[in-house]
Amino acid sequence: MEIHSESFKEASAFAEAGESSEFKTIEDIAFYRRQKKLLPGNSPYHGLLDTIELSDCRAKLHLLNEENEVTFFMELFVLQDNVIRIKVNELNPLKPRYEVPDVIINELPSQSLIMVCRDGFSVTVATVDGGTQILIVAKPFRMEVHEHGQMSMSVNSLGLLYFEHLRKKSQSKDRSAKGNSMEGKRKCDTNKESEDVQGLWKEQFHEFIDTKANGPTSVGLDFLLPGFEHVYGIPEHTESLRLKTTSEEEPYRLYNLNVFACKLNSRMGIYGSIPLLLAHKTKKTLGIFWLNSSETLVDISTNTENKGESGRVKKLKADDDRPLRTNVRWMSESGIIDVYILTGPSAFDVFNQYSRLTGTQTLPPLFALGHHQCRYTYKDESDVKQVDAGFDAHNIPCDVIWLDIDHTEGKRYFTWDKTKFPAPREMQEYLRTKDRKLVVIIDPHIKVDKNYSIYCEANSKKYFVMDKDGEEYQGSCWPGISAYLDFTNPVVRNWYADKHGLDQYKDSTDILFVWNDMNEPAVFGAPELTMPKDAVHAGGWEHREMHNLYGFYQQRATAEGLIRRSGGKERPFVLTRSFFAGSQRYGAVWTGDNVADWRYLKISIPMLLNLSITGISFCGADVGGFVQNPEPELLVRWYQAAAYQPFLRNHSNTDTKRREPWLFGEENTRIIRESIHERYALLPFWYALFYMAHTKAEPVIRPLWVEFPEETNTFAIDDEYLIGEALLVHPVTEAGVTEVSVLLPGKGEVWYHLETLQRFNGDQILLASVTLDNIPVYQRGGTIIPRKTSVGRSTKRMETASYSLHVALSSENTATGKLFIDDGHSFNYQSKNQFLLRKFSIKDNTFSAVCADERGWYCTECLVEKIHIVGAAQPYCVTTLGPDMQEIPVQFNYNLEKCLLIIENLQFNVGCDWTLRLKY
Repeated sequence: MEIHSESFKEASAFAEAGESSEFKTIEDIAFYRRQKKLLPGNSPYHGLLDTIELSDCRAKLHLLNEENEVTFFMELFVLQDNVIRIKVNELNPLKPRYEVPDVIINELPSQSLIMVCRDGFSVTVATVDGGTQILIVAKPFRMEVHEHGQMSMSVNSLGLLYFEHLRKKSQSKDRSAKGNSMEGKRKCDTNKESEDVQGLWKEQFHEFIDTKANGPTSVGLDFLLPGFEHVYGIPEHTESLRLKTTSEEEPYRLYNLNVFACKLNSRMGIYGSIPLLLAHKTKKTLGIFWLNSSETLVDISTNTENKGESGRVKKLKADDDRPLRTNVRWMSESGIIDVYILTGPSAFDVFNQYSRLTGTQTLPPLFALGHHQCRYTYKDESDVKQVDAGFDAHNIPCDVIWLDIDHTEGKRYFTWDKTKFPAPREMQEYLRTKDRKLVVIIDPHIKVDKNYSIYCEANSKKYFVMDKDGEEYQGSCWPGISAYLDFTNPVVRNWYADKHGLDQYKDSTDILFVWNDMNEPAVFGAPELTMPKDAVHAGGWEHREMHNLYGFYQQRATAEGLIRRSGGKERPFVLTRSFFAGSQRYGAVWTGDNVADWRYLKISIPMLLNLSITGISFCGADVGGFVQNPEPELLVRWYQAAAYQPFLRNHSNTDTKRREPWLFGEENTRIIRESIHERYALLPFWYALFYMAHTKAEPVIRPLWVEFPEETNTFAIDDEYLIGEALLVHPVTEAGVTEVSVLLPGKGEVWYHLETLQRFNGDQILLASVTLDNIPVYQRGGTIIPRKTSVGRSTKRMETASYSLHVALSSENTATGKLFIDDGHSFNYQSKNQFLLRKFSIKDNTFSAVCADERGWYCTECLVEKIHIVGAAQPYCVTTLGPDMQEIPVQFNYNLEKCLLIIENLQFNVGCDWTLRLKY
């Protein structure tokens, strides 16, 4: 739900105009202008080698900026699991600088470092086993990371280390001759610029003045990645999966903003920010996690281009025979330099290393993986019941109905409109009888109203963000004049969490869950439609220091509130629009206010993939586009795509036509129904993948290169993707398409069309025919996918449905798969080990089911009733072992045309071990 309501042309025009008028361009960002005046070479930063100290946990070194004689303090840690941490701060700051709290959940143990080489120019330190060596060059300061004899990264290779120290305003002019603000040898007439032009102590954007109480405080650092050409991550942008170079384009901006109908193929910041960049080449994946929550810009360049005097990119002939390299430059407005280098070496190692720091994806309750129906807005209780009934009447599964802001009393959150929703508890109990849930929106802004208890209590306790003058900060949002809760304050978060309790949230029930929107935070009529940077949080910290954390903290408090509501027993569901590193611990994310246009369907795929590989597996895009009305074909294609994506929600704006899936004609309703039925049949597969994401940090959906890391033709593919390792999906993202080109990766791999079961060899581009009924989906040979044999109106109605196992044999006639089962809603899988993790495998013509985790136990009466094995030869007999260990024949059928073996009428309890033997 958003600010504007226009036609598609108007929405597109707004997106274009918004980027150029309501939001900053790089020319408007003062710290970026200052840092970009620095050119490679002649760095003033020198390592003072005589200050180096080694201890059991770190190396410490002083750095001197010879231009202004300011000394800095660097700490170097080599942590467990191949993680390197570098911190740079002032040695003697005027006051503490902001360091990001609460994102890192585990301080990984450090490895001891020893000095292996030292001379007057450099020092080499290494881990005791010698596997990691770090060369520290004194003048100019530079570091090289070597792993097993190979350089994997160079830090400050271009000499772009940048650190604006804290100073008193009176010092600014006194030190300008010494290069106080700029790196003297690299500046370009900087000192001729006034302080106002440089934006040192204040900065103007349109009519807004940003007063900087601490003056200039930006930091920056560059990293050279030898041999790398493909880099990914740093969401959220409406861009391709592979990040592009920025030599002739704007940098990637990480600054959470309330952007309506986001401009496509843009590097501007939108709703969330994850400062994690991944780089990949055939033998190596690594990550750079830049832990800074202030506004951040990222430049990317390669040695295949160079900016000449004209500013144009030129191909360097001298580079033609040189090893490829990519340079990544991070620039942040404030804070310190705190960066984690995740050295892999595989993509899954990087995922695990990042999760060890920031946590894994929370395991959602099973209903959250079902179909969600939302609209801005369902007008009253009768409307809700009619929508609910529509799903049953048309045999379309749905687990959740959503309510937007108009369900409240005058946009006062934690309340109900007494006219439209006079009996909210009864409405929820009605949904409970259908085994469905309710999600309501709760935004961070609080209506300024002396008759509104939430406002009055928070105001009296000073729980709101303050302005630069020490008064309660007030801005405009949906309720009108609003105050903004200071979620960075743990006391406020604790108070806010309690507001979700059944005793405090009047007429709420335990089937009510929460959607946090507008939490960048959005402020109408404010600079860039968000909170001014000079607003002040608890502890006296300016908003600029922690802007990108605001939504992270609201979702955290909401999730804690829902957990607390159940006495710590039930898993929460919280959807957030704004996010940061670590948000995966608290719920789901969606891509915000998209448009009913084919281009937005297409761009949603790389957007979700970049979220997935940076920790947020539970993600999705609004089906059909939030803004404007989708044509029926677009809605069908969007449902077909979203049915194979982690979060499935239909959502639409208030001025659009109703979009319930049965309103587009009988034939389109049938196709949408079949897509959603397929989603529900595959829920055991999805749930197992989320458990692996939760326990092993494996992305639920993933780019092809993650599974095929040595196949360079997969590195830039972002119109298809894998669900786990087993399913390859190629959504149709253009109108009127009758065929699409599908890359089936993997030399020696085999793939089976999920519907026709036709077999294809890997390592080929396939021209696949499509009709409106289907999109290309292939099961990878060597995998086993668990499915439900029947589909109900909701996930709850399918709890006791039996399972079928769909086996796709590899070229070696083997396959494996997993199934995770628990109660689907509580923390008992953790606290009481009440779960089953089952492993299925077939090898040497023997199919076996065994326990994959002996810690777990869960009682279930569900049965495995069918097994489909595609790619199998026809056996003359299939047997299982009876209680007396005697072989018992079981019923089977064989489809010669499809090479499909169907074993039916089984009665295997899913929690028991068993075997089948295929006899030839």
